[in-house]
Amino acid sequence: MAILVTGGAGFIGSHTCVELLSTGYEVIVVDNLSNSSEEVLSRIERITGKNTRFYKGDVRDKELLRTVFSENTVEAVIHFAGFKAVGESVQLPLMYYNNNLTSTLILLEVMQEFDVKRLVFSSSATVYGIHNPVPLTEDMPLSASNPYGRSKLFIEEILRDLYISDESWSIALLRYFNPIGAHSSGLIGESPKGVPNNLMPYISQVAVGKLEKLNVFGNDYATADGTGSRDYIHIVDLALGHLKAIKWVMAHRGCDAFNLGTGKGTTVLQLRDAFVNSTGVEIPYSYASRRPGDADEVYACADKARDQLGWEAKYDIEAMCLDTWRWQKNNPDGF
Repeated sequence: MAILVTGGAGFIGSHTCVELLSTGYEVIVVDNLSNSSEEVLSRIERITGKNTRFYKGDVRDKELLRTVFSENTVEAVIHFAGFKAVGESVQLPLMYYNNNLTSTLILLEVMQEFDVKRLVFSSSATVYGIHNPVPLTEDMPLSASNPYGRSKLFIEEILRDLYISDESWSIALLRYFNPIGAHSSGLIGESPKGVPNNLMPYISQVAVGKLEKLNVFGNDYATADGTGSRDYIHIVDLALGHLKAIKWVMAHRGCDAFNLGTGKGTTVLQLRDAFVNSTGVEIPYSYASRRPGDADEVYACADKARDQLGWEAKYDIEAMCLDTWRWQKNNPDGF
């Protein structure tokens, strides 16, 4: 049974490929490597002892996708491919809408053409906006405060409309919270190009000496220590959530959303302190101004994923820190 993974060389995609291969699925990867490396695929093979079938190219290339579906028996698709930096999306909205929306539309057209109607979509907690109370539940009103989040929200709406038009589709919308950590082998992990946009890779690059100190944006939030609080989830837990979602789309018809989070928040300073305490590496920091649009705290209610997918997050913050550090110190320059 072959699963097509778009963006399979990326951070979340690569860890999901490992879990799919380890469970016995065949895996086909389409990735243009714009934010990843082909080295990731050889690392996946080292971890699992199994190959992925790799097509280098853009998901917006309809003929490439037709080739993929013609040459393989695809049972379901996990769609990760897309740009993902909030700040960059504000600066380059047309690029984000073109890439994220167009790639999804073309993928759906080719899936429909080949009668493959099982999809797991990589959505985001950004679709809840910044005004809903925590914990966030799947039935809350949706909104977005930046083009990246809106691209995810628009795609969710497209997928709901698609199911309404054709009830033979089965679509799981997975709303991620904040994935961190790395595979326990230390062979794959988060490898951002340039200065990291996300907190944990920033911390780990300070730890390895690539960056001087951590900038903490704001210390006057309504949280335990005044710094913003987020729901951090181990990347392996997140990857395992995709395996549960694949089983769900194989067994159900519909279009439904599921939060993948731990259900509790950790502040910036709590995460920094956990990293220091678990690794013994000091992380100097200083405060900077708040960033516009950042909420005080964001964390999930993950009851629906537990009850309907049979999924729960298992790893704690210490494991997330230790696995991140193992990856970073073994790969100080990434892939």
